[in-house]
Amino acid sequence: MFETLHKATLDKIFVLMAEYAADPRSEKIDLGVGVYKDETGNTPIMSAVRKAEARIHENARTKTYVGVSGNRGFCNAIVDLVLADSVDRSRVRTAQGPGGTGALWILIQLLNRAKPGARVMISDPSWPNHWPMMELAGLTPEHYPYFDPKTRAVDFDAMLATLDTLGPDDIVLLHACCHNPTGANLTEAQWDQVAASLARTGAFPLLDLAYLGFGDGLEADAYAARKLASSVPEMMIAFSGSKNFGLYRERAGCAIAIARDEAGADIVGSQMSNVIRASFSQPPDHGAEIIRVILEDPALRAEWEAELAQMRERMKRLRVKLAEAIRKQSNATDYDFIAEHSGMFSLLGLERDVVERLKTEDGVYMINDSRINVAGIPEDRVDALASHLLAATRQSA
Repeated sequence: MFETLHKATLDKIFVLMAEYAADPRSEKIDLGVGVYKDETGNTPIMSAVRKAEARIHENARTKTYVGVSGNRGFCNAIVDLVLADSVDRSRVRTAQGPGGTGALWILIQLLNRAKPGARVMISDPSWPNHWPMMELAGLTPEHYPYFDPKTRAVDFDAMLATLDTLGPDDIVLLHACCHNPTGANLTEAQWDQVAASLARTGAFPLLDLAYLGFGDGLEADAYAARKLASSVPEMMIAFSGSKNFGLYRERAGCAIAIARDEAGADIVGSQMSNVIRASFSQPPDHGAEIIRVILEDPALRAEWEAELAQMRERMKRLRVKLAEAIRKQSNATDYDFIAEHSGMFSLLGLERDVVERLKTEDGVYMINDSRINVAGIPEDRVDALASHLLAATRQSA
C-alpha cells in the first residue's frame, strides 16, 4: 500500500523547534515559533483563563457532545467581539473549528464546493500554510503583491492595482491585522480602499484573523473585518483564539460566514455543518468554553483585556528597543521598520546564509526567510541580539 509514497517535507517551523530544543547553548535565543512569550521566555497561562477553567471544572456535569457546529455561546461571543453591529446578524452563520486553522479549513472546503478550483489570491509573502491548504482543498492559489522588501513596507499601490483586476469568481485571502510574516499592515484608509475595490469587482474576501488585539487593540484590529462586513454582500472570516487567549493547545477557532440574506445564510450554515461532519465530526469544546466564560463575564473580560494589553505593549516595547539598539550600534536607520510594524512578527530581509550563520555561530534561531517572533526577544539581551544581527550581516556584505 505505501510503496508509492515518498517522505513528506517537514514544516520548517517544526524543524527549527527541534533544532532549538537540541541546542545545548545556554545563551541561545528562540525567535522562531509563533507563540507569545513573557519576560522569562515562558508562554504563560493568562489569569482570566485560569479562573475560567476553575469555574468550568467546578460546574461541569457532563462530557457529552456539544453538537456538530460546536459551542454556540462561544461562536456568538466571537461574532460580537469581531463584528459588533457592522452587519445584520440574520446574514451571519458560524461554526467552531479546531483552532484558527481548522476554522479556515471549514471555510475553504465550503468555498471549493461553491466554486470548484476557484482562484485564491494570497499575499506575497504569507503564512506558509496558506498555500498548501488551498491546494489540498482543491482551490488554485496565486499571489498578489503585498510587501516591498526594499522599503520594508506594504506596496499598497501594486496590491490595489491587482485587486482591481479581479472578478466575482476570485477569492482574496487577507490578513485582517498583524500580517504574518511581515508585521507590515494596512492603514484604515487603505482598508477603506480595499473594501471599495472588492465591492466594485465582486471578488470574495476571506479574512484570516489570528491576532486580534495583538496589533493596536481590539477595536482597531477589528476595523478591517467590520469595514468589509458593512461594504460587501458576502465574505468569510477565520478567527483564532490561540494567541489572544493564550490557548495554543486547546485549538479554539471560529468560522464566520456572511451571506447576502438570511436564506443564503441558512444554506451556508448547513454546508459548514456538513463539512465538519464529514471531516472531524465535532469540534473539541474546552478551549471554546474557556473563551465563552471569559467573554460573557464582565469581570473576567476586563481582566483578559488588561492582560492582552500588557502583552501587546510588551511587544511594542521590544520592537522599539531592538530598533534603537541596532540604530545605536550601526549609526543607521536600516532596521527602524521593526518599531514601525505591529503584531508578533517582523520580516528582517536577511539572506538565508545570514540566518544560518546566526543560528550556527550565535544560537539565534529564526525562520529561514528571516521572520522573527518579536515576543521571543529576551528583554535583557536586546543589545547582544542587535550585535549578533549586525555582525552576521556585515560578514555577508
